[in-house]
Amino acid sequence: MKKRSVINLIRYHAENNDAAFRNEAYDIARDFDAAGDHQLAEYIMALMSDANAFVPQSADGSSEFFRKLDLPTTPLPLPEGISDDINGIVNAIGHNAGVNKFLFQGPPGTGKTEAAKQIGRIVGRDVYAVDFSSVIDSKLGQTAKNIRSLFADINSLVHPEKAIVLFDEIDALALDRINRHDVREMGRATSALLKELDSMSSQVVLIATTNLYGSLDKALTRRFDTSIDFGRYSKDDLLEIADVLMGNLLTRFKYAGRDMRLFRKVMSVMPELPHPGELQNMLRSAVAFSKPGDEFDYLRRLYLMVCPSASLDNLQSLRTQGFTIREIATLAGVPRSTVARELKGACNE
Repeated sequence: MKKRSVINLIRYHAENNDAAFRNEAYDIARDFDAAGDHQLAEYIMALMSDANAFVPQSADGSSEFFRKLDLPTTPLPLPEGISDDINGIVNAIGHNAGVNKFLFQGPPGTGKTEAAKQIGRIVGRDVYAVDFSSVIDSKLGQTAKNIRSLFADINSLVHPEKAIVLFDEIDALALDRINRHDVREMGRATSALLKELDSMSSQVVLIATTNLYGSLDKALTRRFDTSIDFGRYSKDDLLEIADVLMGNLLTRFKYAGRDMRLFRKVMSVMPELPHPGELQNMLRSAVAFSKPGDEFDYLRRLYLMVCPSASLDNLQSLRTQGFTIREIATLAGVPRSTVARELKGACNE
C-alpha cells in the first residue's frame, strides 16, 4: 500500500470526510486485488460495505437534485441483443470490473429508463433519478454551479457502492457545445458536467439516457464506458413483447377473455408496431376501456386502433386479412352462422 494512501485515510478520517475515506479505501482494495491479494481486497470491501463510522453528508440519498425511484417487481421484456447487453452491465457491476458509466440511446419508448431500474433491481442498488429542472437555471453561471453541487451530493452518498444515479434524457443538459443554435450558458454547463464526470466516485454507477444521441457533445459520449442502442427492435420482437404485456394485463383484468391467438393476428395486421412504451399504453387503453360485460370488446377496440380506417361491419375485409370465421365472429360480435352466410353470399356474387 502506498504511503500517500495511508496519509489520505488519516486525513479524511480527521476531516470526518466519509465519502473521500470510502473512495480511498476502495482504491486500496483494488490495488491489493491487482497485486494478487484477493482475500485482503475482499475483506476491505466487506468492511466498507458494512461500515457506518461517520455521520454522512447524504445518509439517505436525499438531495434537492435527485430522488429515489421505486423499482419494478417484474422483469422487462427486451429483444435478445439488448437483453444480452444489459446482462453484460449487470455482470460488470457485480464483478467490480472497473466500468461504471453507461449510456442508453435510442428512440422514445424503447425501455431505456425501465432498463436502468431493472438493473437496480437485479444488482440490489438504489436508483436515484436526477431532476434536471432543479439543475438548469436561467441565471448566468448558476447551472454550472448546480452541476457541481449535484456531483458533491452524489460523491457524498454514504454507500456509493449501493447506488445507481440516472441521468434521464441527459441531452437536456449536454447538447453539443459547438452547435451554433446552442446558447453559451449550456456550453458552460456541458463543460462543467464533463469535469465532474471525471472526478465522480468510481463506486457509483451512472446511467444516462438520450433520444438525441447524434446531438450530444462527442466529448461527453467518450466519458461513458459503453453505449447501448435501444433502437434494435424487429417486428417479431415487438409481437413477442406485445404477448407478454397483454398476458400481464389479462391477469389483472379478470373480466377480459383470453384469446392470444386472435390477439397476435390482430397485432400482426398493423404495418409498423410502436415501440414498447407506446405499445403498452395502446394495449392498456384497449383493455381498460372495454365493456366489463363483453369479454372480447378489448380485441375490437384494439383492431380499430390497429386499422383506424377499417370497419368491423365489413366481414369480407376481415376475411381478406386472414381471420377465420370464428375470429371474425368474435371481432364483429355476431354469430358464426351469420359470418358464414354473408361470406358465402359475397363469394356467389
